[in-house]
Amino acid sequence: MKILIEHGRVIDPASGRDEQASVAIAAGRIVSIGAAPPGFAPSRRIDAGGCIVAPGLVDLAARPGGPGLLESELAAAASGGVTSLVCPPDTDPILDESGLVDMLKTRAQMLHQARVFPLGALTRGLAGQALAEMGQLTEAGCVAFSQADAPIVNTQVLQRALQYAGTFGYAVWLRPQDAWLGGGVAASGPLAMRMGLAGVPAAAETVALHTIFELLRGGGARVHLSRLSSAAGVALVRQAKAEGLNVTADVSINSLHLCDHDIGYFDSRARLTPPLRQSSDRAALAQGLADGAIDALVSDHTPVSADAKTLPFAQAEPGATGLELLLPLALKWQADAQGRLSSAALRRALAVVTHAPARVLGNALGSLQASCGQLAEGGVADICVFDPAERWRVTRATLRSQSCLTPFEGWELTGRVRCTLVGGHVAYEGFGVER
Repeated sequence: MKILIEHGRVIDPASGRDEQASVAIAAGRIVSIGAAPPGFAPSRRIDAGGCIVAPGLVDLAARPGGPGLLESELAAAASGGVTSLVCPPDTDPILDESGLVDMLKTRAQMLHQARVFPLGALTRGLAGQALAEMGQLTEAGCVAFSQADAPIVNTQVLQRALQYAGTFGYAVWLRPQDAWLGGGVAASGPLAMRMGLAGVPAAAETVALHTIFELLRGGGARVHLSRLSSAAGVALVRQAKAEGLNVTADVSINSLHLCDHDIGYFDSRARLTPPLRQSSDRAALAQGLADGAIDALVSDHTPVSADAKTLPFAQAEPGATGLELLLPLALKWQADAQGRLSSAALRRALAVVTHAPARVLGNALGSLQASCGQLAEGGVADICVFDPAERWRVTRATLRSQSCLTPFEGWELTGRVRCTLVGGHVAYEGFGVER
């Protein structure tokens, strides 16, 4: 199908492009940005007047849920402008066998909603003892290896995993959390103490980071650090990068915008992993994302049923929906006190959810590496068209995810997706995008 997106403001953080232009698409690829090629006869026109035409979002941490949720969660991704998402291995069943990875990728491809890049389990069953068959999992389509939220207790196992992965060029994604210090349900501090909640100290993150960095100094794989949560953690990552260690990092929308006081009166929607920390940590995370110490912003989309959330705070299952909130919360991060976005701020907000996360994936993208997270002539047409001025309120009715529980419920956000294309296929369209 030939598609022409007209009258939009095209912004591509990777190239610095920011201009009024048309985008012509044929056979799933962008054939021109600017005036349509001579003789180009589109079978469909999309009127993007008043909207921004940007690369499709790349989310480095989004769980599509169990077998019955994949379709609804990928539809939620498309409605949020997310065209590529990385799935941690703690699915049901765990992604520690090549056949399970093949099944997930095949089902996702059939839905045409978003590209799913699975992370393979670093150890079998995420038990942290025997290494998984990384070669077979890579052949099945895994882009890297991870323990999700299950820390490896045995440091020797972690050392061997990093050495093995490094030998074969595999990346390892780790959420830094010490197994012995990370067993609480809220961030250690005065609020957790007053509420009688078991605390998780910032040392749970920093002890794990010190261990990872020390092992990397002896040689090993490229490591991506998932969902940093503390100011001390950001400082350590900044030092590691300055030292030249091969590390990247991300932060979730939850930790970027919320703090422990958002738990309120034991609100289980704010029961998250990692736990929400103090406002000083939140400020340090925002600064780290701004100055490049943190590379990418992620949704940390984790569907949780109402039954699993409607429990006392400490017993509630951690997690929140986030795919549909990634874009507006990225915009909110860069907006000024009046909610306005300069051109530079807008490009920066889009960069941390498009080009920067695609760079983290790097070679794992294969044939998509040259075009994922950016708009380039000849590249794959993964595109998000959104209205940067539309204000909307987060409610259960406005979210497409089957699990619509989020601590952002009731917030008024700015920026709404109008159309999402995945490989030139219209995966989502809202009112008012077509003439």
